[in-house]
Amino acid sequence: MLKLNYKIIFHFLGLLLLFNGGFMLLSALVSLICEDGVTFKIFTAGILTLLIGVIAMFFTRHHTKEMNKREGYIVVAFGWIIMSLSGTLPYVITESIPSFTNAFFETMSGYTTTGASILNDIEAVPKGVLFWRSTTHWIGGMGIIVLAIAILPLLGIGGMQLFAAEAPGPSADKLHPRITDTAKRLWLIYFGYTVAETVFLKLAGMSFFDAINHSMATVSTGGFSTKNASLAYWNDQPIIQYIVILFMFLAGANFVLSYFAFKGKVQKVIKDEEFKLYFRFILVFSVIAAVIIYFKADHSVSTIHHPMVWGRGESAFRHALFQVLTVITTTGFISADYTLWTPFLVVFFFGLMFLGGSAGSTSGGVKVVRHLILIKNGFLEFKRVLHPNAILPVRYNTKAISGDIVFNILAFFILYMLSFIVGALVFSMFGIDYTSSVGLSASSLGNIGPALGSFGPVNNYAALPPLAQWWSSFLMLIGRLELFTVLILFTPFFWRNR
Repeated sequence: MLKLNYKIIFHFLGLLLLFNGGFMLLSALVSLICEDGVTFKIFTAGILTLLIGVIAMFFTRHHTKEMNKREGYIVVAFGWIIMSLSGTLPYVITESIPSFTNAFFETMSGYTTTGASILNDIEAVPKGVLFWRSTTHWIGGMGIIVLAIAILPLLGIGGMQLFAAEAPGPSADKLHPRITDTAKRLWLIYFGYTVAETVFLKLAGMSFFDAINHSMATVSTGGFSTKNASLAYWNDQPIIQYIVILFMFLAGANFVLSYFAFKGKVQKVIKDEEFKLYFRFILVFSVIAAVIIYFKADHSVSTIHHPMVWGRGESAFRHALFQVLTVITTTGFISADYTLWTPFLVVFFFGLMFLGGSAGSTSGGVKVVRHLILIKNGFLEFKRVLHPNAILPVRYNTKAISGDIVFNILAFFILYMLSFIVGALVFSMFGIDYTSSVGLSASSLGNIGPALGSFGPVNNYAALPPLAQWWSSFLMLIGRLELFTVLILFTPFFWRNR
């Protein structure tokens, strides 16, 4: 059997619990300020989490500083599970979500930035708990592991293995030779976007509480809202939805490109092939959806309420752009019920669930760069048929990509589609209809939130059977950690000592 450094694993899990507990105490402070009556209960959840974390770190303080790749994968996978388990405490102790299964589903949905919810009346939940709910998004958005890496030098632990396992996308672009500095720069941009959106939303007319919660949900591409109608609540204030659109676009783009833009290296952004395709996808798909909405969709039922403010054309464009972005970036906000538009658009948005945002962003899904490389490799196959002896490498940003990366992407895509099919089959075993099953599988695996059928945009996941909630949570986890990080733990050779 494989010899693992269990002390460093539990030490790191304890560190993650300290993070969780600290954010719970922040939520307790919000509860105190809002006077929602659950301050002490959230505070108790925070103290319990901190205590468990301190105990775990104390008994594993004498550990070897080296961490190998296997241990990195174990820490990442179990780190998300431990965070989700402890994250249920504010829900359960305050009795906002008394069922542990429901609470775990809501928490996993938060940390994986899926945004699927079992809450029937969000606006009745205490504000301290709602803030905690949004915080789980914000922590999970950039990655709880990357957050922890930023302070690992204090512990004398190297973190590259963790970043490789956690970083979204086929490769982890490094902004700085030291991985800890990379994490700090990414978090600085992440925090800056959150503050900026909060200010803009407040100036646009949102309350400060709604503004900060929606900012955390947008920048993390999560989708939890403080309103039952999500962003459709502000359909009579288009400026608010346009602000959210802007930050969804930024959050769905590679954060490394944001760093380059802030450093004045705009050419690097403009010339990036993935960014160009990401932008074109959004533009083309939004135009297609807008035209169909304008000529075919019934506005009186498609936008929940306040259908037209600045005219039918603006309304069609705004809802098309909003819904295309929210699905592609896997944010999951709702400005309209797209399942009421046309059958074509229902299938259209279902297809977008398999697209995903950019690598290095907070979004889920397959990612644009993988689609780009698959498309390029597909076209090269035509040339290889005509010229079998020619060496025709796939190029990305003018550089030839190694065959290993192409094979990895092909393997990921096949595994992703197999996971989707198996996911839908398992949902159907719980008696869920075909449309709802395929929608649930695509939405959970892609960390999107809204699905199809009985779990569409204006519905929630409260009707999902308990076992189906656990299955959905598993799909959320493997989708957020890009399949291999979790599924590799189920392979026998991972645990062999060679």
